[in-house]
Amino acid sequence: MRILETDALTRRFGEHTAVDSVSVSIDAGEAFGLLGPNGAGKTTMIKMLTTLLPPTSGSARVAGFEIVRRAREVRRVIGYVPQLVSADGSLSGYENLLIFAKLYDIPRSERRMRISEALSFVGLADAATRLVREYSGGMIRRLEIAQSVLHRPRVLFLDEPTVGLDPVARRAVWDYIERLREDYGTTIFLTTHLMEEADSLCNRIAIMHRGRVAAIGEPAELKASIGDDGTTLDDVFVHYAGDRLDSGGGYRETSRTRRTAQRLG
Repeated sequence: MRILETDALTRRFGEHTAVDSVSVSIDAGEAFGLLGPNGAGKTTMIKMLTTLLPPTSGSARVAGFEIVRRAREVRRVIGYVPQLVSADGSLSGYENLLIFAKLYDIPRSERRMRISEALSFVGLADAATRLVREYSGGMIRRLEIAQSVLHRPRVLFLDEPTVGLDPVARRAVWDYIERLREDYGTTIFLTTHLMEEADSLCNRIAIMHRGRVAAIGEPAELKASIGDDGTTLDDVFVHYAGDRLDSGGGYRETSRTRRTAQRLG
């Protein structure tokens, strides 16, 4: 069953085409990774699919709802963890989740139970009353995942979910992402610069280059498409996205990424 489909989805900013006629389809329960250099169009793609940015042309449907005409319904069935820290450090973990429960109109009678379940799911039950500014980076990310799944979305969008995290915290976040698929059947759509992350989590991967999808397939298929058994996903990335170490991303994007890493680190 297809849960997400795009048809020639395009976004232009003046004369610059950030996303250029992208057509992809994703099955329910799949973990789908979107890779590409800085400036390839990954974040713009996610912003369109989460209704934060209207497309210039083309269309997309999430859980059967068209992202422009039925944006309200799309927002009800998705969760979103952006690159920037979204939790409020001046509130406790519980209070952050309570705000999200109200925003998603979770019935008052269910809020306490849902929040308790979400905190337990991400291993933060014992830290529920602590201020988030006292959390470690990994704890903040786990809280943000709890926020994003409190209303039990059918599709969860993760924009570089482990940026700035150390290897131990990164592995913990991976474990919770896997549990979302296994326990709830949540479809995962993530962007990442970490090839190991994509290889570990994703059923299929699309590699974007200059706004277009340069390759798409299972990690093993993509590796087989360019070499022998020793080929890595890094090799695949270089092959399809070019061998430049920095293929885009200006001052604003670099500053945003570094601020996020500092706040999570």
